[in-house]
Amino acid sequence: MISDPGYFGPNSMMWRVNKEITVLFGGARALLMHAAHPLIAAGARQTSFYQRDPWKRLIRTLSLQNSLTFGTKQEADESANRINKLHEVIKGKDEVSGGIYDALDHEQLLWVHACLQISSIYFYELTVKKLTDEEKNQYHIENIKAAEMCLVDRSIIPETHDGLKEWVIEKSRKKNYLMTTDVAEDVKDIIGGGPVPGHIKPIWPFIAFTAFNTLPPEFKKIYGIQESKTKNLILAFNLKFLKITRPFLPPFFRLIAPARWAKQRLKNKPNLKFKDKAKF
Repeated sequence: MISDPGYFGPNSMMWRVNKEITVLFGGARALLMHAAHPLIAAGARQTSFYQRDPWKRLIRTLSLQNSLTFGTKQEADESANRINKLHEVIKGKDEVSGGIYDALDHEQLLWVHACLQISSIYFYELTVKKLTDEEKNQYHIENIKAAEMCLVDRSIIPETHDGLKEWVIEKSRKKNYLMTTDVAEDVKDIIGGGPVPGHIKPIWPFIAFTAFNTLPPEFKKIYGIQESKTKNLILAFNLKFLKITRPFLPPFFRLIAPARWAKQRLKNKPNLKFKDKAKF
């Protein structure tokens, strides 16, 4: 009997995009975008993720995305329920902006979801290939299922991928919607050169460089990132080089581990379970 392919399966856009290692680079970019939102930052401050374990938030976010995409339906449900339960206790008044943060607030949930989605698609197109509007919208539609599993209200999600991207841009341009906070500064330091796990240390400088320098202008302002022709040329050259060489890499260096595990699981190996870890 063939194993459970999960909610999406190998023919979905979710598998096609999220299986690429280079798409994980978007996770660092998304984390910077998350931390620039003062209410998201306040929730992180309450849980002290960045102080205790600077990689915990990034790993947790990527693990959830990988489990929802590549896990069985049971594994995806368990991951979503686990994160939803954790979110129940993350709420309060933000000491910086004066606003109310709530990890189950639909707009705040959508912000986290949207930043990760647009960063994933963005890096896929930069490092793999361009997608048609139809393909991006298919990914968007499929990803709505993942968003709903994490309690995002379907009625507030824009209908298209471009609509979701525009929503982030519009919000980020509102006065005081983004702020420089202690959490944002912590994340900047972590991405910029904090304690990096050994297995990704050799490639982290490039991941960090691309994460900072592909941010939209409003976010670059928060993090004090200055644009220059030299940096743009270095970025363009390296991304182009990565895109050209990628097809020649073996699966181990091209596909994330959860995608490889899921492929094995579908080859009549029902005892092989998804491992709930984000691994480059």
